[in-house]
Amino acid sequence: MSGTMNRTMSVTASGKTLPSRAWSSRAWSGRAWSGRAWSGRAWSVALAVATVLTTALTIWLVLGLYDQHDRAQRRQDILAAARQSALNFTSLDYRHYDRDSANVLQGATGDFKKQFAAQTEQLTKLVAANESVSEGQILDAGIVRSDEHSARVLVVADSKVTNAAAPKGEARTYRLQLDLVHRNGRWLTSDVEFVG
Repeated sequence: MSGTMNRTMSVTASGKTLPSRAWSSRAWSGRAWSGRAWSGRAWSVALAVATVLTTALTIWLVLGLYDQHDRAQRRQDILAAARQSALNFTSLDYRHYDRDSANVLQGATGDFKKQFAAQTEQLTKLVAANESVSEGQILDAGIVRSDEHSARVLVVADSKVTNAAAPKGEARTYRLQLDLVHRNGRWLTSDVEFVG
C-alpha cells in the first residue's frame, strides 16, 4: 500500500499531499507557459531577422537599379556626344567655317583639339578656295568599349560634298573611330580616326 501511495501521492513544499497527476499537470502547465514565452521570443527574433534581411535586400535592389540606370545613362551620353562630334566633323561650310570649326573644337579635347586648332587657319583658306560644303548625316553609332572615364565609339556617317570641282556634289561614306574622355561633366572627343 505504501508503494502505491508513493506513486499516486506527492508532497508539496507547504506540506500538502497532492495526487501525482495534479502535480504533473501543474508542472506541465509551467513548462507550456515557458514554451509559449520562448515561442514569443523566437517569433520576435525571427521577425527582427526577417526585417533586417528585407531591408538589406531592398537596399541591394535599389543600388542595383541605380547602377543599371547610371550605366544606361552613361551609354546614352557617350553615343550622343560621339554622334554630335562626328556630325560637327563632317558638316563644314566655307561660308561660315569659323562657326563650324568652333563647333568641332567645342566638343574636342587633348591632342585632337590641339591638332585641329593648329590646322584651322590652313583649312579655312583651303575650304574657301575650293568653296567646299560638306553636309554630314549620322547613320549609326556603336560603343566598342566604355567605362566611367573613357570610351571608344564607331560611327558611320554619310556626307554630301560639293566644291568647285564637283558643283553637283558627291556622296561620301565615312567610318570613324572616336575616342572620348569624360571631363568636367561632359564627354569630349580626344581622337578621331578614319577606319574604312
